[in-house]
Amino acid sequence: MQNPRCHFLILLIQLVSIISFCQYIMPVSGEDETNAVKQVDIGIILDMETTVAKVMHTCILLALEDYHAANRSAIRIVPHFRDSKKDDVEAASAAIYLLKDVQVHAIFGPQMSTQTDFVIDIGNRVKVPIISPATSPSLSVKENPYFIRAALPSSSQTKAIAAIVKNYDWREVVIIYEDSPYGTGIVPYLTDALLETSTLVSYRSVISLSANDDQILRELHKMNTMQTRVFVVHLLPSLASRLFLMAKEAGMMRKGYAWIITDVLTSVLDSVDPSVIESSMQGVLGVKPYVPRSNELNNFTKRWRKRFRQEYPDMDTVELNVFGLWAYDSITALAKAVEKVSTTAIPKFKKPNTRENLTDLDALGTSEFGFLLIDYMQNITLKTGLSGDFHIIDGELQPSPYQIVNIIGKGERSVGFWIKKDGILYKLKMNGKTAKSNNKQLGTIIWPGGSTIFPRGWEIPTSGNKLKVGVPVKGGLEQYIKVEIDSKTQAVTATGFCADVFKEVIQSMPYAVPCEFIPFPIAHSPTSQDYDDLVYKILSQEYDAVVGDVTILASRSKYVDFTLPFTESGISAVVPVRDDERKNAWIFLKPLKSELWITTGAFFVFIGFVVWVLEHRVNKDFRGPKRKQVGMVFWFSFSTLVFAHKERVTSNLTRFVVIVWVFVVLVLTSSYTASLTSMLTVQQLQPTITDLNDLIKNGEYVGYQKGSFVEDILKRMKFESSKFRSYSTLEEYNDALLKGSKNGGVGAIVDELPYLRLFLNKYCKKYIMVGPTYKTAGFGFVFPKGSPMVPDVSRAVLKVMEGEFMNNIIQKWFGNETDCPEKNGMVITSDSLTLDSFKGLFLIAGVSSGSALVTFLLIFLHQNREILATDDSIWQKLSALAKIFDEEKDNSNAKSEKQEANESQRATHFSATAAYPDILPNLASQIPEIRTSDGLGASPEHEGFSTPEGFSTPEPGTPAHETITEANEER
Repeated sequence: MQNPRCHFLILLIQLVSIISFCQYIMPVSGEDETNAVKQVDIGIILDMETTVAKVMHTCILLALEDYHAANRSAIRIVPHFRDSKKDDVEAASAAIYLLKDVQVHAIFGPQMSTQTDFVIDIGNRVKVPIISPATSPSLSVKENPYFIRAALPSSSQTKAIAAIVKNYDWREVVIIYEDSPYGTGIVPYLTDALLETSTLVSYRSVISLSANDDQILRELHKMNTMQTRVFVVHLLPSLASRLFLMAKEAGMMRKGYAWIITDVLTSVLDSVDPSVIESSMQGVLGVKPYVPRSNELNNFTKRWRKRFRQEYPDMDTVELNVFGLWAYDSITALAKAVEKVSTTAIPKFKKPNTRENLTDLDALGTSEFGFLLIDYMQNITLKTGLSGDFHIIDGELQPSPYQIVNIIGKGERSVGFWIKKDGILYKLKMNGKTAKSNNKQLGTIIWPGGSTIFPRGWEIPTSGNKLKVGVPVKGGLEQYIKVEIDSKTQAVTATGFCADVFKEVIQSMPYAVPCEFIPFPIAHSPTSQDYDDLVYKILSQEYDAVVGDVTILASRSKYVDFTLPFTESGISAVVPVRDDERKNAWIFLKPLKSELWITTGAFFVFIGFVVWVLEHRVNKDFRGPKRKQVGMVFWFSFSTLVFAHKERVTSNLTRFVVIVWVFVVLVLTSSYTASLTSMLTVQQLQPTITDLNDLIKNGEYVGYQKGSFVEDILKRMKFESSKFRSYSTLEEYNDALLKGSKNGGVGAIVDELPYLRLFLNKYCKKYIMVGPTYKTAGFGFVFPKGSPMVPDVSRAVLKVMEGEFMNNIIQKWFGNETDCPEKNGMVITSDSLTLDSFKGLFLIAGVSSGSALVTFLLIFLHQNREILATDDSIWQKLSALAKIFDEEKDNSNAKSEKQEANESQRATHFSATAAYPDILPNLASQIPEIRTSDGLGASPEHEGFSTPEGFSTPEPGTPAHETITEANEER
């Protein structure tokens, strides 16, 4: 029994020992677990041969030291630096080494865009964040989920550059960039930004990284032969330094030039040789991200300088730049992300399950820590970053204000800022917000050549030294443009109205524009060149400008630019005047058009018919034989023409019709009289035609100026090409019009107003301008499309036209235009009155007479409605109504009133006889017969009343009656 007991005792002792050991060992293990330090490795890939890389290297070391000093956590971030040696393959090799052998969980770098493009693909494959300061916009954050851009892309500064260009109203720029993905990446963004401000990129100069000084100088000389004098340079410091040295040698750093450098050079200007800055970069403008000053930044700058001298004691003095500050803020943000993620995950790699036939990339595996890290890094903010507000959204560093600097002496001077919201500003607050200032302009800038006046942005090309100006030579109408060539020196001299205006415009411009005239012949043959061919010389770059009588047309403006016009505009026609028509025997018919004569005659007949219908039953004057009634219809209406109608009317409807018609006749006769008087008394120049359409109807030939666009206008007006004849001089115009179409001439000359006025000024007694004026834009000077000279020349044209010079030059070339008043470009139309002028009157007369006739018929039918109610046929009813209409209407009331009036007159007569017996004998000797009106306007003898002495009783109102009345009153 001892054995089991001993065995049990031994087991019990062992169990107690195990428990005691576990209790002892657990606290120790827990203490070690709590105090254990986690190490997170990160890779740093930089081009250590560059100054920027050395600046960032020092900033990264200080960032990690500051993080570890400020955070006593169990996380230790260990950086592993690799040099990419300015080679894409070396950068990729360094990344593979860091991922395979060191197993880093994040990589900062590379700094070059082409190197970053390789490393990003590796990072996407192994799921490790790549935080790069590469600025090329071709690197897409959206397409690469493990890519974080820790610097502003170069495309973000394009709008700031475009704002500077717009601020000085430059219309064209030249972009100079290096032949690399980094250089070409900014071009489309910069071009679009400039186009938004209506600025064109006139030329793109690509400089090879391997270009020698001679090649750069040749390219600069090529650009110097162009008009544009504004250059935007996007080159790395080493190549940019050589470019500016060669630009100084080529004479392109003098007054009149403007240079703008991008942030890749402005931000690291201290890395450029100071001798290059002082000798070849004075007056250059630059843009760079704005870094607000702060105490933290000042303190850090001091620490950085000290540490940099320790790390690189053999280097010259280098200043801290924005790329170093971005590197510091990026590492700080990465450290915070690592600390945040490490609380929930262990940094480790997951290796592939098999190792058979694996490449180095396949053997890398994937990071189980990277996807958590990238998720936190894609949206992170450092409000107290050394570079300002370090704010990353969706993997992109958000833009900050841009500072605009002017290179003066050995350094730079701030002249303003640009922010996306407000554009260009002179001042900013310390926090980067807009200052309370209305100043939207930049500060004082010292431009190349030491000038404080901003360049206009273009100059006359130095290749030709003079502006090549094409002028037309056509052998006619020399008042506008005349070209003479010296037989000995071959010197070309241009005179005339257009040439003198151009010379005055050039002289009034704020800068000198030397120019030379080049003749362009416009011959008479059908296949010769015309004005369109002259304008095309601008497009082919044979001429820099065209001066002459060139009309501004929409079709031409598609490929050239015109200045403001310096002449009046319009197209019209000139035709011969007719002989004096006052000798015409039928001139009395001219005041009215034929259609107005016909309409007037028709209304005379119609009004006469209406009056006859209304008066036939009640007025004896409108009764009787048929011939008499027909004659009365015509007589009554036509007699109103001279107001000679003596027939009285009894119907109120008739009176209404006659009153309206007499008013119409009064207007017609007055208008006729005025028109005929004008024709007979005023000397007039009447054209042979009044409308160009008459030429088409009559098949007349039409003349125009040789080489003019008027030919196309005539074709659009439906003229036949076979009816065209072209001429070149005023004398040819005159001869053609004198001959006429039937004798080898033309019926009209169609041309622009300036030529026609010149023609009429010479032949004003023989011709006249007719028809409508078709508007055109007038004459203008021609320049290449987008030429920066156009605005300046247009302003000079306005200045010249507003001065006294224009009146003097018109007097010089065209004489006194007031000597020929008949030549005015009025629209000549026929002097005959047309029906359109009297449509309203005829409408009133027709409506009034028609309504009276309808009213009479309604009353007549109503009075004879019993006939309409019978069962007779329509023909029988009409016959019965016609018979009743032809019968005289019984008017007993009128008769009784007439008898009473006669009796009253007799009583007056007898009273007068008894009272004044001595008056009647004298009256009888003066008035042998006096009749009394019957009340209807007639005075038949059988209705008269005779006195015993044989005299009729005088009517009231007659002289005899008035004499009797006066005598009675005196008594």
